[in-house]
Amino acid sequence: MDKVKKSDQEWRQQLTDEQYRVTRGKGTERPFTGEYYDTKEAGVYVCVCCGEPLFTSENKYDSGCGWPSFWAPMDKEKITEEIDMSHMMVRTEILCSKCDAHLGHVFDDGPQPTGQRYCVNSASLRFHSADGDAKQEDE
Repeated sequence: MDKVKKSDQEWRQQLTDEQYRVTRGKGTERPFTGEYYDTKEAGVYVCVCCGEPLFTSENKYDSGCGWPSFWAPMDKEKITEEIDMSHMMVRTEILCSKCDAHLGHVFDDGPQPTGQRYCVNSASLRFHSADGDAKQEDE
């Protein structure tokens, strides 16, 4: 997989302020405010920065946490995991493997078959419905 590399200025031009804050600045949107936390439509969630397909609606579930939650990515190779020791906690950060966009965190309290909860910021995603429509936050 070829890495997508852009300058800070290029990312700022491409993304909304919120998308930039979350994906490039490792920010977190407030719970229950993101566009996709309660989306139930069939489709694919792609990285807002590079368009890489990351998650499917088939793996999405309502965890009650206020962010889109998935029990698995489309392909583990599409997600990079790093230890995040910010905010006096130890968590596992998840990033897009193609462009290093911050997506959110993964926790070991999800449903079977994986037991994992990929807790993802809506601002880091763009949704493509199964019927071909793309939805994004700034529409």
